[in-house]
Amino acid sequence: MDRRRFLAAGAAAPLAAAATTHAPPRDRTLRVAFPSPETGFDPAQVQDQYSAQINAHIFDAPLRWDYMARPARLVPNTTVGLPEVSSDFRTFTLRIRPGIWFQDDPVFRGQRRELVAEDYAYSIKRVFDPRWKSQMLFELEPAKILGLDEARQRALKGAPFEYAAPIEGLRALDRYTLQIRLAEPAPRFVNTLTLATPLGAVAREIVEAYGDRIMEHPVGTGPFRLAHWTRTSRIVLERNPTYRDETWDFDPPADQPALAADAARLRGRKVPLVDRVEVTIVEESQPRWLSFDQGALDLLAVPFDYGPIAAPNRELAPHLARRGVRLQATPLADVSLVYFNMEHPVVGGYAPEKVALRRAVSLAFDSGRYIREIFRSSAVAADSPVVPGTFGYDPAFRTELSEYSPARAKALLDTYGYVDRNGDGWREQPDGSPLVLEMAASTSQLERRQNEQWRRSMDAVGLKMEFRIAQWPELLKQSLAGKLMMWGFAWEAGQPDSDLFFGLAYGPNLGSSNDARFGLQAYDALYAQQRRLPDGPERLALLREASRLLVAYMPYKFIAHRIQLDLSQPWVLGFRRPLFTTRLWAYLDIDATASRG
Repeated sequence: MDRRRFLAAGAAAPLAAAATTHAPPRDRTLRVAFPSPETGFDPAQVQDQYSAQINAHIFDAPLRWDYMARPARLVPNTTVGLPEVSSDFRTFTLRIRPGIWFQDDPVFRGQRRELVAEDYAYSIKRVFDPRWKSQMLFELEPAKILGLDEARQRALKGAPFEYAAPIEGLRALDRYTLQIRLAEPAPRFVNTLTLATPLGAVAREIVEAYGDRIMEHPVGTGPFRLAHWTRTSRIVLERNPTYRDETWDFDPPADQPALAADAARLRGRKVPLVDRVEVTIVEESQPRWLSFDQGALDLLAVPFDYGPIAAPNRELAPHLARRGVRLQATPLADVSLVYFNMEHPVVGGYAPEKVALRRAVSLAFDSGRYIREIFRSSAVAADSPVVPGTFGYDPAFRTELSEYSPARAKALLDTYGYVDRNGDGWREQPDGSPLVLEMAASTSQLERRQNEQWRRSMDAVGLKMEFRIAQWPELLKQSLAGKLMMWGFAWEAGQPDSDLFFGLAYGPNLGSSNDARFGLQAYDALYAQQRRLPDGPERLALLREASRLLVAYMPYKFIAHRIQLDLSQPWVLGFRRPLFTTRLWAYLDIDATASRG
């Protein structure tokens, strides 16, 4: 799924204490840690990666990506086969598999509740209902499902959303058949049907019963159910006893014999393989590392500052290798970035001097040093919104985005009147008013190091930079409201395409994914046109032209595509970082016979 990955970190005492206990895994419980807090568990409302990862294990999208396949391969999830797609890419017909049941809940009054086509229609409508303020509207609105935007517009004027009213483009043809019709061709819309956030099926009676508390009461048809939640601290999932018959049936890569051996043991087993998943929020890197090193965590996405310790020269450290720990390195289909609020009076706007300021900031920022010191060289420079593993990515493609030139930055600033008028060492705005750049950031050590990189780069060209410090859920809220000047985070693709990243600058996505609040008619036209085209030279040319506009106006400073190092304990079976799915834990097992010394 397309996920916002905030580069945030903070304190995490609970698991740090657990790290000193040398606690081995017990039974079939998988123990993992998130580096950032969740926000809740409603597919229609959340956007952050960590909430979405929980959702992916509780709720079912119609389709999913094969867990092991490279390149990515679509497979049915709750459907009988893949959707029927019309030749003009405007009609999609899904046939829901009979006999899939929602998790038991008191709302159902002891009766089994079957998943039906209408549940998906209802779940899609919720994304368009203004009541839920869906941050994932950008995933569905550009598809132009016939009649849905009109229903949303009526609701925006104060009328309740008309869930019972017929929607031309969203019809349950019978109990198990859902038809989706679009106003325009959308060759890649089928990929959207893999997203449990926002398309995880919910039951209308559950939503109506829990109302505004629905974030606390996730009830889906997925392999796990929520057993315990201490907000921003601990999440426990347990096996869903009503989960359908699904077996482990994946083909591991030929060049990874350890995974092949795991597959021989796991093939044919009923999913999920583990009984429980315990997730602890551990925001700082050090306690996460210590927890894994001492056996309290089963998996670790290696913090970048610990990469040289875990894998010096990209080889597993000898002390970990002797214990049977496994290492994987995965190029992520993601981009880390910083945005400029185009509505902010200091850095926003389309006048030549405002464009010059943003481009000067980009040129002054030392991306190479940032990649070396923050990502410990586990990243490659970004030159466009097209990310690795997606259509059109070319590692040789170059733009000004990756250029580091303080001399050019100074020349731009001088030319457009950003000069030091009072001799205090800092440049003022062309009208003589103070010029202070403000970057939003959290309180973690990682963010402090990132801030220092930015401050050093800006100091070198005479630009004063300050930092607005808050927890990232609060920063997200402020960002969506357009109250931040600059902020940095990352987005990760949920499908083998970079449409998401171009959508970050699409005008109609303002208030959801378009944090920069960029609005340029020429860009919007390019974005809309490329969505209607199948992959090929014509679409690639449009993506390149859209990239050039983004570089020219610089609403975003795209910085890097990361390479994630993962460690798994010797008793974990079946782990491979998926590229485009967040349902992972259901396919892992804990080997109770493995040495845990």
